[in-house]
Amino acid sequence: MKRVLAGAALAAMAFTGSAHAQQNPQAEAQALELLKRGLAFRTVAGPGNQTPDYAAYLKEQLVAGGFDPADIRIEKLGDTAWMAARYRGTDQAAKPVYISGHMDVVEAKPEDWTRDPFTPVVENGYIFGRGATDMKYDLSTMVATLIQLKREGYKPKRDIILLASGDEETSMKTTAALAELYHDGELLLNIDGGGGALDENGKPEIFGLQGAEKTYADYELTFTNPGGHSSAPGKSNAIYSLAHALAKIEAYQFPGEINEITRAGFVEGAKTADAEMAAAMRAFLANQQDPKALATLRSEPGLIGQTGTTCVATMANAGHATNALPQRATANINCRIFPGTSVAAVEATLTKVVGDPELKIRTLESGSIASPASPLRPDLMKLVSDGIHARFPAVPIVPAMSAGASDSMWFRAKGVPSYGVSPIFMKGSDSFAHGLNERTPLSEIAPSITYYKALLKGLTK
Repeated sequence: MKRVLAGAALAAMAFTGSAHAQQNPQAEAQALELLKRGLAFRTVAGPGNQTPDYAAYLKEQLVAGGFDPADIRIEKLGDTAWMAARYRGTDQAAKPVYISGHMDVVEAKPEDWTRDPFTPVVENGYIFGRGATDMKYDLSTMVATLIQLKREGYKPKRDIILLASGDEETSMKTTAALAELYHDGELLLNIDGGGGALDENGKPEIFGLQGAEKTYADYELTFTNPGGHSSAPGKSNAIYSLAHALAKIEAYQFPGEINEITRAGFVEGAKTADAEMAAAMRAFLANQQDPKALATLRSEPGLIGQTGTTCVATMANAGHATNALPQRATANINCRIFPGTSVAAVEATLTKVVGDPELKIRTLESGSIASPASPLRPDLMKLVSDGIHARFPAVPIVPAMSAGASDSMWFRAKGVPSYGVSPIFMKGSDSFAHGLNERTPLSEIAPSITYYKALLKGLTK
């Protein structure tokens, strides 16, 4: 997933705080070694995909750290694989806690990078490489944390099950397979979601806990005509029809919507936003159809998606010759759909908005499914808040909804409440996930392990 702090614009403040001394030197060293070794695996979809090899390496490390080999399952699927590793608890009747992450990364071409993307480089306090942020960093620190808990002899009451998918960046078939097998958990902690933002001076601004995500959908709009010679234009023209349709979609605003996650985000945001934005947030909380509030909130790119469904034209193609009337004109409309609204309902809305009987519209296969927002659990919120505030005492903890899509949606769709809880704090200028020269500051390793240990113990003691 793209590490996006959805809802980060809800609060723009700076706080001071210092990390407490860390006490897990073995785990910290192991996390760095796991990360360096992990970055060298080219876990990219297609020929030469090394995700199965990476899964085997992680299993080897977990077994060496005390896991029973019988409790680690790796299954190949196409050119990739998934892994499930069970840390057994003392009460087998208790529902397990799932941890979700992915082993695959997006493509990276060495000729485009300053450093080879699949050769880990530690430099100036950062580790560089494809997956350094998204998301072999969190996977490495979590594996090191689980091994540290084994090292300390920790016995959880309930099972902890690490679920590592192998194609989150592409088709998500391994995640779907995992969700079919593992859907009776108490909750799922997605270590590929959430996270904190630092300003450019290194001061923490906000921590986002992801509790919902929108459904991704693409719709193809098509108009067709008989065509003919351009010297004899008729009343019908596929390009004009498409242009009129796109203008209507551009002008249309989906109604305002809210859920428990976004409501909590706006409540927090209204405490720190400037007067105009705070007033709009409070008005929206009171009435999601308030036109003035919607106009103000939707003027801010970071907030548009938090107020409801969005649809935007992303591609267009028309005509076949410069001297001929167009026989076909098509466009792609990309939508991010608010939880609780179906893909079919949005297609029906687009059809109604265009209002042209000549329009043909179809939903394209995206690999995404609709999933409900997860409830805000007081126990989890307290554990996350305690863990983050141990490092940055005053930073606001803001529930957030992402634009989608992550592995969480497959588990939410199966009824497993899922939450993005990654503890990484980064500056905007350091965020290169999916981009060139991806990197993560090494200073995040120690506090991440402390946070993950406290979170897992709190949920499984």
